Amino acid sequence: MLFCGIDLHSNNSFVVVSDDNDKVLFSKRLPNNLMEVCAALSPYRQELCGIVVESTYNWYWLVDGLIEAGYTLHLANITAIKQYDGL
Repeated sequence: MLFCGIDLHSNNSFVVVSDDNDKVLFSKRLPNNLMEVCAALSPYRQELCGIVVESTYNWYWLVDGLIEAGYTLHLANITAIKQYDGL
């Protein structure tokens, strides 16, 4: 089982795919281009159980596009997420 997290910024996205042992299989900053994000995720598509997108704004194009491409999406509410204590 694989998981994906996308940290969406104004002009780029940081995409991470990891397994259920927290081993990172893919980690890369990509331009905000749906075709490039989908191409990066395609090798993991069959095993991905979901994608979490973290963004304060401008997430509609990415979420709508990935849902249309058949992925399961979840939005992260950054105001409700506990900040990592190790920072």
